[in-house]
Amino acid sequence: MKKNFKTSIGGQALIEGILMKGPEKTSVAVRKPNGEIEVSVKDDSKKNNKLIFKIPFIRGISKLVDSMSEGTKALYYSASFYDDEEDKKETSKFKDTLFNIFTFVFSFFIAIAIFVVIPTFIANFLKDKINNIFLLNFVEGLIRISIFLVYISLISNQKDLKRVFMYHGAEHKTIFAYENGLDLTVENVQKMNKYHPRCGTSFLFMVMLVSIIVLSFFGWPSPLMRIVSRIIALPIIAAISYEINRFIGRYDNVGVCRLIAKPGLWLQKIATVKEPDDSMVEVAIAAVKEVIPSEEGLDAW
Repeated sequence: MKKNFKTSIGGQALIEGILMKGPEKTSVAVRKPNGEIEVSVKDDSKKNNKLIFKIPFIRGISKLVDSMSEGTKALYYSASFYDDEEDKKETSKFKDTLFNIFTFVFSFFIAIAIFVVIPTFIANFLKDKINNIFLLNFVEGLIRISIFLVYISLISNQKDLKRVFMYHGAEHKTIFAYENGLDLTVENVQKMNKYHPRCGTSFLFMVMLVSIIVLSFFGWPSPLMRIVSRIIALPIIAAISYEINRFIGRYDNVGVCRLIAKPGLWLQKIATVKEPDDSMVEVAIAAVKEVIPSEEGLDAW
């Protein structure tokens, strides 16, 4: 392994587990109730070589949709190990798929209501006092960020979610150990920093910042048209945010890039990342080992 190597391998914390995506494979490692680690691995080499995952700007949208889909499936998979025995029932694949689609759509509309409808509704009360369209969109963006911060802060200390955020810390530490060329042992991994500059949390924050600029070009139409325009603009915002995030990640030793990355790191510190225990690190190591590419450098950022 190379020292100070920036890897594109990334993951998502689950319920008592971790999902890891590499250039060739995706793995899900879960700590089962009996203490054993269950690891599931899927070959993604053909999918990841598709043009939609390589063309600038298009890849941002494609990877976001893919990550949301994979993440939702992995979350249900990890939760299935902790279902009560009396609740475990054999269901058809069709019913499982239907349930996943329903949950995804429901979650999407809840997110739209919280982060699109409410901010633009509140900001609309200020339109008579603020004549500048950019400034009005900026205020709406600040309201959106404030709601997001309050939401994250409220859920961060809930017992179950706190453990998810601890697994998030284990994911970061393991990635850091891999990037520094260390043997992936619990002892080595625990020495690493739990806050990672190329975390998905930073991407979320970047989306909110980019949205302020992009939405300014849509003016300030009627409330209904504002909601529609913001939904339509989501793919554009995601695409731009992804490319900016890639650039910042590649040049995170440059002053300006480090400055832009700070809000994401700050958000990790106050809410989304907690210190993991050794058992969580073991799960992260199991997940990462499965997605290390067969060819050195294939996972370069």
